[in-house]
Amino acid sequence: MPKLIIDPQQRNLLLNGRELYAYRDLFLILAYRDLRVRYAQTFLGILWAFIQPLFTLLIFTLVFGRAMQVDTEGVPYPVFAACGMSAWSYFAFVMNQAGNSIIGAQGMIQKIYFPRLIIPLSKALVGFVDFAISFLFILVLAIWYGVTPSANIVFLPVFILMGVISALAAGIWLSALTIRYRDFQHIVPFMVQIGLYATPIAYPASLIPERFQLLFHLNPMAGVVEGFRWSILGTQAPHPYAYLSFGLAIILFGTGLLYFRKVESVMADIV
Repeated sequence: MPKLIIDPQQRNLLLNGRELYAYRDLFLILAYRDLRVRYAQTFLGILWAFIQPLFTLLIFTLVFGRAMQVDTEGVPYPVFAACGMSAWSYFAFVMNQAGNSIIGAQGMIQKIYFPRLIIPLSKALVGFVDFAISFLFILVLAIWYGVTPSANIVFLPVFILMGVISALAAGIWLSALTIRYRDFQHIVPFMVQIGLYATPIAYPASLIPERFQLLFHLNPMAGVVEGFRWSILGTQAPHPYAYLSFGLAIILFGTGLLYFRKVESVMADIV
């Protein structure tokens, strides 16, 4: 019977996966701690998860919905923009929090051993709390404006999964790079600001000229946001280049895991 040959990199990833599972309790503890600390000693508490997207939505509505009168394919603009914001807000949170997570946990990293990947991964779980709230926000807006969900909503889990992969891809890469190059601590907020307007949140991707669509969809979140709207509201289907966004996200996620694994052994020394 022929022997199964496993590539060394695949073996390392397999062992890393088993190790992550063995430390699943620590993963949940870190996620719970971050969630509890996030709104601790605040007057409004979890209401901040509503306030920030609400004010962003108001600005988008005034600028893009009223002043520029962006075509939203018959969908009320607040509902149109809220769908895009829900996907982007999750991505921005995970990228920002995971990108700085290793630096923030340097005391724990230098004292005990555990799979360092647990730290950025836990941020993805915490981000689902705000994502759930933003989804509730979309539901309220849809009821207010009388918008009926599309039959395409059965495909929404696929785009949620791609959103998680895209967010973790960025977060894992940045968490590993920030250890060696502290400049990324200042670059990440800038990337979030630029990405807010470089992603079709306040406007449909169809507004981008066809000759720039390929470049536009090099942004992994472009296809995710388009997919969110298509699945929830039944708007125009994602551009064919959206599959490029998904493929790029998967590649970045895989290479991010490999690079993180490469620097994991020296994190305690250089963090």
